[in-house]
Amino acid sequence: MSKGFGSGICSFDSYVLLKLGFIKVLSTPIMPNSRKKPKNEDLPDRKGKEAKLFQNLLKTTEQFMGGKSFVPLQFDELIQRLSVAPQHHSLFREVLEQLIASNFISCEKGRYSWKKSPSDAAKGTIRMHPRGFGFVQLDNPDLYGQDIFIPKHLTKNAVDGDIVEILVNQEVVSEKGPEGKVIAILERARSHMAGIIRQIDRHGNYIAHVPLLGAQQRVVVIADNEQTLNVGDRIVMVVSDWGSKETETTCKFSHHLGNISDPSCDIFAAIEEYELKSDFPSHVIEEAHSFGKQVSRKDIQNREDLRHLTTFTIDPDTAKDFDDALSLTKDESGYYDLCVHIADVSHYVRAGTALDDEARSRCNSTYFPSICIPMLPGDLSENLCSLKPNVNRLTVSVLMRFDPLGNMIEHRITRSVIKSVKRFTYKEAKKVLDGIKTSPHLDSLNLMVELCRLLKRKRYERGSIEFSLPELVVLVDDKGSPFQTDYITYDITHQMVEEFMLKANEVVAWDLTEKGKNLTYRVHDVPAEENLRDFAFLAAAFGFRVPDNPSPQDLQKLFEEAGETPYGNYLASSYIRRMRLAIYSAENIGHYGLSLVHYCHFTSPIRRYVDLVVHRILFGESDDLEYLQQVSHQCSEQERISAKAETSVVLLKKLRLLDQMHTKDPYREYEAIITRVKNFGVYFEIMDLLLEGFIHISELDEDYFAFEEEKMRLIGRRTGIFFAPGDRMTVMLKEVNLVYQETKWYTVANKHQYQIPSQKKKKEASSKKKQANRKGAASLEEKIISRRTKEKRKKNSKDSRQRNKKKRK
Repeated sequence: MSKGFGSGICSFDSYVLLKLGFIKVLSTPIMPNSRKKPKNEDLPDRKGKEAKLFQNLLKTTEQFMGGKSFVPLQFDELIQRLSVAPQHHSLFREVLEQLIASNFISCEKGRYSWKKSPSDAAKGTIRMHPRGFGFVQLDNPDLYGQDIFIPKHLTKNAVDGDIVEILVNQEVVSEKGPEGKVIAILERARSHMAGIIRQIDRHGNYIAHVPLLGAQQRVVVIADNEQTLNVGDRIVMVVSDWGSKETETTCKFSHHLGNISDPSCDIFAAIEEYELKSDFPSHVIEEAHSFGKQVSRKDIQNREDLRHLTTFTIDPDTAKDFDDALSLTKDESGYYDLCVHIADVSHYVRAGTALDDEARSRCNSTYFPSICIPMLPGDLSENLCSLKPNVNRLTVSVLMRFDPLGNMIEHRITRSVIKSVKRFTYKEAKKVLDGIKTSPHLDSLNLMVELCRLLKRKRYERGSIEFSLPELVVLVDDKGSPFQTDYITYDITHQMVEEFMLKANEVVAWDLTEKGKNLTYRVHDVPAEENLRDFAFLAAAFGFRVPDNPSPQDLQKLFEEAGETPYGNYLASSYIRRMRLAIYSAENIGHYGLSLVHYCHFTSPIRRYVDLVVHRILFGESDDLEYLQQVSHQCSEQERISAKAETSVVLLKKLRLLDQMHTKDPYREYEAIITRVKNFGVYFEIMDLLLEGFIHISELDEDYFAFEEEKMRLIGRRTGIFFAPGDRMTVMLKEVNLVYQETKWYTVANKHQYQIPSQKKKKEASSKKKQANRKGAASLEEKIISRRTKEKRKKNSKDSRQRNKKKRK
């Protein structure tokens, strides 16, 4: 299924990727320990579930005791802090013995302590945020238990993916975690970069803006004498000298991509900037082509034939890769039989083949406006693996039976063959359900809505969080130029597909775990309490009350209420920013957002490599733990990179559309919602485009503004006007800078602002007094004029009489 709602990614995960593909990874991917762990010969061999439980306890204990704030504890204190069940106490003692034998911990006078590293220096991979700071994923994550935050001024000109050596400041722990600085760049992640010529200086040097290095870094481009570059040219450069924060970076011109004024090269520039793979090697295309265009009779043999079921797909309008199809029936007793059919990609893409190597190197498909960079060649992704209607297709089917209350009572997983009878779009399915359009599949759709609501109720009861927010999509023409936006509403058709995919993913993860198999779990760690408190404080500023340490049920209620207001999208993204990012891991720590103990990704093997790996494990292929750790880490990282690339292109398309609107109407006013207020200015979101803007404090209304930190607002000393989160404001656009992808705004009038009541009354009283004074002055002036007029008339009359008297004489 194409990426979007109902895509097989849980609603929590899909919103994270949509909004924040570049968020800090607090829950560090599990990597093989850098310190060799000798076997303890006295410890017994374990198999199946006991072995997995032992490994989970071992990993959890390592992370807890290796944490920076850990102090030596006794055995009873440890089991209490780690919530070890009584039946596992003896196994936990063996875990501690293993850690002692591995020289990780020591036990003195009954207290267990972690053996600290003699040096605070550590090595890892830096992941950069667009705002300039970064996080280092340590090669040995047990040292601190989480990533190390590197402030913007301490990154030493590192770029995303560099291998760095850092020094951790033991005395500073910021809200983003342990803090450190880069002391050496050991290995560069790339040799070339994409950039835009921003200036030609007075010496004729080409100066480029490179997003990877930030706006402050001066990048000089050396071009051949016959090569002429212009401001706005988008180019690829080979790095000659990286320089530093204090010195310039020098690059050599490699090739031209186009100009920033040309929207058709936006995606090509993103492919270069984020080092995505677009074209497939010829031998990979040939291997995909060798399977033909139809499912052969031989392929169908030894598969369960489910072609008698009424099966159809429901996907976005533009989808071409249909991963999943659905069948649902209900018997006379009220029991539901749901079949989730997933494309059997593993039948075609075998481990060790050229197709497999290419798919693993890509990890996932990347989705841009109107264009997809697929994980698999089109012969498979858009044809043989895609569950098109009226043709035989090979699938892996999860058959589930539910009682009338929505409780699953049995399941089985089988390789099958299906024939879809219909390709629904979400919009078309919704029209059928609303009675706008007729369809022979109306009863099946109504049945799906019925079961969906039962499953949603079950999910809410266990504390799962769902945002149900509309998605804003930028529509572009054939040349990549945006012409309008569209909202995709998370309606019941999206919800029912999502619920069925979630259930299939959960069932597969539980099934494999019960069988003692290793797999690539989708995990989501619990958030830090201080982050939840911060969010509760922010929500209160927008008028939503939640406890300082809200439960999932509290949060679900908040998002349902916020979804009915203009603040829904911002609050959801703010909540996500405070959460740990869902990742892939061979070690299962559960999924906080879904409130599930077992969860994996299984339903999108056309576009996600981890799903393909899970398919293989289901049918007896290798579940080697070290291999799965590598795959999990690689796919988590590439997922993050793809999300950043997607976000960057969507932002640029929004800015192009905004620029068009500004050119057409330079005085257009935009409604916005204040989202953040800092001591240096106001951040807001343009409602029409869900685009963030900023106005510096010096550019606000003519007043001196003071920052009230407790209330998170700026207030004018003279006027009493204030700017606070949640307030609406009207703004006008000054300019759009496509090179830096920035906008400049200014406020319009004061109708969005409110004065503090006491000051407002003072001002009103002062205004009335002035008016009264003006009226009094006017009245006095009228009296003076009237008196002077009378005196003048009297004098003129006397003079006139005297003149007449003289004449008579």
